[in-house]
Amino acid sequence: MNTLFGTLSRTAALRRAPLALRRSSQFQTSFQFTARPAAVNLAQVHARFAASSVAGRPGSQTIEHAKQNVKEEVGNSMTDWARSIAGGVFTVDSVKPSKDSFFGITTAVAHSVPTPYLVMGLTGGIPYIASSATTVYLAHQAGLATMGVLTNMDPGVALNILDQALNFQVHYGAVLLSFLGAIHWGMEFSGLGGYKGYPRLFLGISPAVLAWSTITLQPTFALLWQWLGFTALWYADNKVTAAGWTPKWYSQYRFYLSILVGTCIIGSLAGISYYGPVAGHGLVSHDLNMIRAERKLIEPERAGHVGGDIEAISGDESGDTYVVIRRKNKNGNADNGANGEAHAQQ
Repeated sequence: MNTLFGTLSRTAALRRAPLALRRSSQFQTSFQFTARPAAVNLAQVHARFAASSVAGRPGSQTIEHAKQNVKEEVGNSMTDWARSIAGGVFTVDSVKPSKDSFFGITTAVAHSVPTPYLVMGLTGGIPYIASSATTVYLAHQAGLATMGVLTNMDPGVALNILDQALNFQVHYGAVLLSFLGAIHWGMEFSGLGGYKGYPRLFLGISPAVLAWSTITLQPTFALLWQWLGFTALWYADNKVTAAGWTPKWYSQYRFYLSILVGTCIIGSLAGISYYGPVAGHGLVSHDLNMIRAERKLIEPERAGHVGGDIEAISGDESGDTYVVIRRKNKNGNADNGANGEAHAQQ
């Protein structure tokens, strides 16, 4: 009885054993699992050549289809760019654009900006636009006056007015950049998006430090650094908008102002380079050469080298020197030419 029941119990126990203890089943199962993925991957490789799994045809069958696909891809990229400009806080359903494109989403997000903020922000850029246009005009006038084409304006006056216009644009740009940074301090004081402490305060003061440091530079270099400052500040505003530190429309609002200021700065630098006086051939270089020539004539020669036989004689009472050193000619007489004299003041 015990032997019979023992055999039956061992047989039943083996039947109820897990699959890991069955060597034949384990080999068969592992063989099937390794073979199936290879077949599936092979089918996926063949399916990648067709854009449609039903028709088995490529995405672009004709030139017209290829143009349509390229147009759709570009449109999708522009749509994603519009969402990135808005800080990534808007979706298509939330803004409800009239057309799912760059201009459609941008226009829809712009409508969410309060009208007084948008109007006053763009109005503040009018003096900057005027200063940029004045800079380009005066650069053209200064270039013509320096070349002698414009005769009713003195070249020195034209260059002076151009320098004043550039300084005005630099100082007004410093004011704008400082103001855009100070907005973050106001958001921190009001607790918009929560109190962030030193990070937001540091973000607000950094543009002012950069802006007012540029006024110590030459106007062209100052404009270049301010352009970098406006671009970097918009990038920071885009990131903090996505983080919830600002209103949802703030990144889009700042994008308009950055485009406005950046266009003016690039236009001013391009106008100066194209219309302005050429470096090394302008009025300033000419004046420096004239001043150096006048100083050379007025100041006495304190040192020099005279070759050959020389002699020293007393200077005239009307002269500026007590001793005159001069070279003798071949005949033994003194050479009184200007090239043979060197004056030494005792």
